[in-house]
Amino acid sequence: MNHAHPIGPIRVCFVMPKAYPLFNPALPALFGGSEVDLYYLATELARNPDFAVSFVVADYGQPDREVREGVTLIKSLRLRQNALAGAARLWRALERADADFYLTKTFSPGVPLIAWFCRRRQRRFAYRSANEHEYDGRYLRDHPLLGRAFAWALRRAEVLFAQNAQDGENLRGTLGIAAEVIPNGHRLPQLTNAARHHILWVGRSAEIKRPREFLALAGAYPAESFVMICPRATGAPGYQRLRAAARGAHNLEFIEHVPFHQVQRYFDQAKMLVNTSDAEGFANTFIQAGAAATPILSLRVNPDGFLDRHGCGLCAGGDWQVFRRHFERLLDPAVAADLGRRARLYVEQHHDIAALIQRYQEVFRRHHDHSRPAHH
Repeated sequence: MNHAHPIGPIRVCFVMPKAYPLFNPALPALFGGSEVDLYYLATELARNPDFAVSFVVADYGQPDREVREGVTLIKSLRLRQNALAGAARLWRALERADADFYLTKTFSPGVPLIAWFCRRRQRRFAYRSANEHEYDGRYLRDHPLLGRAFAWALRRAEVLFAQNAQDGENLRGTLGIAAEVIPNGHRLPQLTNAARHHILWVGRSAEIKRPREFLALAGAYPAESFVMICPRATGAPGYQRLRAAARGAHNLEFIEHVPFHQVQRYFDQAKMLVNTSDAEGFANTFIQAGAAATPILSLRVNPDGFLDRHGCGLCAGGDWQVFRRHFERLLDPAVAADLGRRARLYVEQHHDIAALIQRYQEVFRRHHDHSRPAHH
């Protein structure tokens, strides 16, 4: 059991407990952009017979093991059980996966656990960043104990992935480690000719997303129609107050949940997507907007300056007055259509999962061809 499999397909196990509802859309449970990213990666990788793909997910009452979209789903911890019991169930699920590579994403206590499992079992640990603060040193400073465990895990990774070049540079500066920079990938739908009638905001209610700033924007433009899709973030306080404030706005529709496979039509019908976050890795909503040829208006976030470099939208650099001026510019249908067209072109060139998956395959093959995992 100790050695990686020398023959047969390369076995890749993704670990993201809250991703199960993406495989089983009948469940109205919460997930975020990181789950979407790994769901697309896993299902696309599973189309290649050179790879055997598994996915460790949480216990939603499903069978212990099932196959969906070519991916073997392995049940592990219950989301609200105590940490020790959860860690034990996660460890057993990792054993059952019996993979060559274990890839996870998003800073959590599970990351050092998976890295430790790979070290003990001589498997390859891989990590993909979800947020700029994971690689720029902020998490390491803000979480002294967990941050040290996280840094330990990153240093022992066989391969690290970053979503954009800036995150890759930050990782090199913070821990002196190189990352493979591969953007988030999506399956791109055909463009529709839907009428555009609302201003859209999509995100969990987490404070880092700054949902109340979208409410302030809606309040400043009573003649415009706003749609806010905002599921409650795990552990985020104040959701009822946010919902009540949103429901008090006559020109804003507040939607708590839209199944992932049905959300694209809201982007298709949007005049623009608004992002008010403090930080993002590379927001999946940016890709969904671009796929719909919908321009992006961002208050602060602009990974690698892509909004300006590729003409996908406008960023206000954190300045509210500039934000409002940009908003008014994007209300001009000709300006919006031009930036939206460029956004679609950018997404086709940089975020098509069918093209990006080949880069992952190449990375996995390269690291797999070493006779056994490196040990530090």
